[in-house]
Amino acid sequence: MSKKKKKKVHHDEHIDETWLVPYADILTLLLALFIVLYGMSSVDAKKFSAIADAFNRELQGGTGFFEYPSPVPSMESENSDVNLDEKEKQEETKDLAEEDLKELQKQQDQKELAEIQQKVNAYIDENKLGNKLDTELTGEGLHVSIRDNVLFASGSADVRDKDRSIVSEISHLLVMDPPRSIIISGHTDNVPISNSRYDSNWELSVTRALNFMKLLLENKKLDPKSFSAKGYGEFQPIASNKTAEGRAKNRRVDILIEPRVAKED
Repeated sequence: MSKKKKKKVHHDEHIDETWLVPYADILTLLLALFIVLYGMSSVDAKKFSAIADAFNRELQGGTGFFEYPSPVPSMESENSDVNLDEKEKQEETKDLAEEDLKELQKQQDQKELAEIQQKVNAYIDENKLGNKLDTELTGEGLHVSIRDNVLFASGSADVRDKDRSIVSEISHLLVMDPPRSIIISGHTDNVPISNSRYDSNWELSVTRALNFMKLLLENKKLDPKSFSAKGYGEFQPIASNKTAEGRAKNRRVDILIEPRVAKED
């Protein structure tokens, strides 16, 4: 008996279609995303917030970008705020540093002027000129006041020959490195001048200041660019013109040695 041959049955291999489920989910989510993005331009704030919450829940929590009040958090704005704060802090620090530096410069400046004042006072004491020269240190600078009878004859703007040595000594006291601005000013009492050379106390005072400055600048160690001259006549008295003693104090030549640090208005 012949054996029957068994027919071979060919079974088609089963195709794994499990990938379709996540693929379909992704397509669904993408579709939802595009619908949301499309509708974002027209939804109001409440609807947008509701959609954002629902979408974040669908994504199973976490911090989604829809949780921000705007579609994309403005990192540029945050960085701008941080940079602005840092810039303000830097400017405040710079201002404080400049104020501290300026204050230190003022203190050093006053110290240097005080040292110059000591030198001038030593010269005054050594030459017994206490009743003819005065010094005063103020916020404007160092004032050195010289009575007119030390330098000039009455009604004259020419420095007497015998007093030129005093001018020379003072010029050496004014040599500074670096140089300071120095203002020479002439002053008179209120008695009207009556001679043919000068029509007014204005002219007498400014001419005295100029002549005194010229003698100072014979000292070649002084820089002429640092000097200026003014005449005030009788209009800046330091004492009463009602007495002879007061008028004598008002007739003077002043030297103002200015601070290097600019004065505040």
